Amino acid sequence: MKKKDIKDEKRTRYSDEELLEFKTLIEGKLEKASNDLELLTEAYTNANEHGTNDTSPTFKVLEEGYQVLSKEENSRLAARQSKFIQNLENALVRIENKTYGICRATGKLISKERLRSVPHATLSIEAKNKQYNLGS
Repeated sequence: MKKKDIKDEKRTRYSDEELLEFKTLIEGKLEKASNDLELLTEAYTNANEHGTNDTSPTFKVLEEGYQVLSKEENSRLAARQSKFIQNLENALVRIENKTYGICRATGKLISKERLRSVPHATLSIEAKNKQYNLGS
């Protein structure tokens, strides 16, 4: 184990500077996720359609079936994106409370690498692997 790893293992929380770094990362991801959600929502609600649906020929039944499936998929993606946004917002609350980056299962710090990849993570890799192994 490296000296830095040992030092990090003894810490109970990330510094204010580190939390600020994560906050910036999360705010960027939150902005992109919100824009993506808006596009997905428009796609399944037909918000940008110009009202020509009733003028299309009836021989486009297969195309219409595809559009229904596409709308359902966009709806599912939008729901998933909403959950992702909620998780990012919860992470910002944890930053404000200075509890961000602490594994809810072990109480240890989640690695910076994991938090940079999954900024809304609440479990360390170790705890996530245990959870996965128990479920299989």
